[in-house]
Amino acid sequence: MKLTLYGKEHCSLCTDAYHILEMLQQDFLFEIEEVDIYNEDELLEAFHLMIPVLKDQETVIDTGIIDIQTVENYLLSKNNSENS
Repeated sequence: MKLTLYGKEHCSLCTDAYHILEMLQQDFLFEIEEVDIYNEDELLEAFHLMIPVLKDQETVIDTGIIDIQTVENYLLSKNNSENS
């Protein structure tokens, strides 16, 4: 599984979100893909007021201040559905 973190340079909330994801990688198997929204106009238009934005394919997991519990609950539900 790959989680995509949309953000920008010099964004403390984005950095915090990345560290949360790194912590969760100790318990869950997933890759982190970082995308700078300033590299694509459509991403900038879509996310500029919401960053960081954490997505799994088309599913938005969390935005703004990324909550570790929200992400962990999402990963647990994904693992449970894949193991069913």
